[in-house]
Amino acid sequence: MILALLFPQFAPNLYDLSVMIQADRLILQDLERWSRKSRTHRAKIRVPNGTQWINIPIRTEDRKKAIKDVRMDHSEDWVTPLLRTIEYNYRNSIYYDFYEPEIKADFQSAYDYTSLLDFILFIQERLLSFMEVEIEYVLSSDLADYTSNPDELGRQLGVDTLLQEYDSRHYQRRAEDYNSTIDFEHPKYHQHFDGFEPWCSILDILFQFGPESFRITDQLKG
Repeated sequence: MILALLFPQFAPNLYDLSVMIQADRLILQDLERWSRKSRTHRAKIRVPNGTQWINIPIRTEDRKKAIKDVRMDHSEDWVTPLLRTIEYNYRNSIYYDFYEPEIKADFQSAYDYTSLLDFILFIQERLLSFMEVEIEYVLSSDLADYTSNPDELGRQLGVDTLLQEYDSRHYQRRAEDYNSTIDFEHPKYHQHFDGFEPWCSILDILFQFGPESFRITDQLKG
């Protein structure tokens, strides 16, 4: 059995999406402490001169809490500038206009949420549904015998392979008894700006390929 351990994130990159697709079981580690270095609250997008992060703000007093207990900071309007950044950088993509109304409405619904976790799981499900990708997962908070030790968890669940997220050594406890990475060659595809920048979030794929996102996601199945 292949087990994947990932932090919740609203717009994964292609490596983490590949892990999700290849796993027999996916656990989203919402009991782990939130980290500013994680991609729980942020996603990388393509910009003219490289890449840029878009961020969901969280309340300062929640920064040392478990992900499941973190609240978004709605003290200022953060959705409007986030959407403007997406529009500025993706408005010339092939499918931007096709998805923009729904994605705009989805992000504006953030103010109906208090919990960061609830909102990002909603956004992730929406983005993946546009790409016709279905992911099943369980939250670590719903597991009675969950442990933060990945090796111990792997032994408890009798897994053969344990996968973790890309470049997470600074915030995710790494497995020592398992090879926790996949043999991954990042798909190279045409982007709307000159050159190619890897490690962008699935927003980059969605706006460029739309209903044909399977041309990229099919390459992630291993």
